[in-house]
Amino acid sequence: MIELEGVPELIDPVMVAAFEGWNDAGDAASTAVAHLDREWKGEVFAALDAEDYYDFQVNRPTVWLDGGVRKITWPTTRLSVVRVGGEKPRDLVLVRGIEPSMRWRSFCNELLGFAHELGVELVVIMGALLGDTPHTRPVPVSGVTSDADLARTMDLEETKYEGPTGIVGILQEACTHAGVPAVSLWAAVPHYVSQPPNPKATLALLNRLEDLIDLRIPLGELPEDARAWQLGVDQLAAEDSEVAEYVQTLEEARDTAELPEASGEAIAREFERYLRRRDGGGPATGAGSHATESGEPTSYLRDTPGGRTRPPMAQRPESDTGQDAGEDGESRQEPETDEAADGTGPDVRADESGPKDSKGSKGSKGSKDSKGSKGSKGASGAAKAPGSTDSSDPSDSSSSSDASDSSED
Repeated sequence: MIELEGVPELIDPVMVAAFEGWNDAGDAASTAVAHLDREWKGEVFAALDAEDYYDFQVNRPTVWLDGGVRKITWPTTRLSVVRVGGEKPRDLVLVRGIEPSMRWRSFCNELLGFAHELGVELVVIMGALLGDTPHTRPVPVSGVTSDADLARTMDLEETKYEGPTGIVGILQEACTHAGVPAVSLWAAVPHYVSQPPNPKATLALLNRLEDLIDLRIPLGELPEDARAWQLGVDQLAAEDSEVAEYVQTLEEARDTAELPEASGEAIAREFERYLRRRDGGGPATGAGSHATESGEPTSYLRDTPGGRTRPPMAQRPESDTGQDAGEDGESRQEPETDEAADGTGPDVRADESGPKDSKGSKGSKGSKDSKGSKGSKGASGAAKAPGSTDSSDPSDSSSSSDASDSSED
């Protein structure tokens, strides 16, 4: 039995989870949960045993110095809690980790054990997939669930996906079988600019989370980072006429598909979000603490401090390399929708990973991005040539304009 000493009783808790790796194109989803944890200064109260779920040759531990003492940070999944203030305060249980290498059923059961003990009322799992979507348009975010009743009450899609899945799909099904309401939010990342970070996709996920749980989320510098990211991609795409032409093709397809829907509901949703932000709201207590009946904050139990540093964004390579690989080492179609722009903008390169159309494609491919302790994960920054596709993405990419058609459960 899981015992959570030091964690007070929670108010209407919602568990929000994201995992680095196969389900996290452009690091959009894991960055979204990290943003929530940072803005509300969550305190880690539990961490899963890394030895039970991770292959350390795939996700390597990191060594760091703490006052001259060498310490090791093991790849794992950590849980923290934050209280969000306002007229109706509620708690968020944030789950952030790496897609496990093994024992997925035990992994999900352990997370569900925490959800049960904490009284979690809803589980929201965020992911990011690669899609045929232009970077110049709003990021499509689809909300899916396996629960038909939940789909009706929360205006979500009932998932019909069949095919390879990742930990997001496995955890959602585990929640469904355990009777815990669960929703997956999927952001579509342009496949021709998959190099992380992708602040625009992260921002889109947080906006959709706001709408789903009726909560105001402080965005910090994310809107500015998203604008800088798009400007950087604009500049890089303009340098390659073939990429620019392909982006224009995607824009036309997207605009044509969404023309009948460019009204009513979307405009009302954006206006409601504006009103929420204008009215304000924020955390009810100090960083990483709950207020007791006496008004004194109670800190959570802390996990061993530490974390991994992310290498700087890869520059455009001159040499050709192989196709993109996910965290689990399998080649896959990337970008998929899961930090701030570094000023140079995302990397846009040409790729030959899929069949070419009559226009051909450029010969260079995006290099794999080595992420240190994250192992072999790398979202390639390749700019795919017009018409190029991959077959191993967990999504159904038959639609080039609607992320909901390509989001997996």
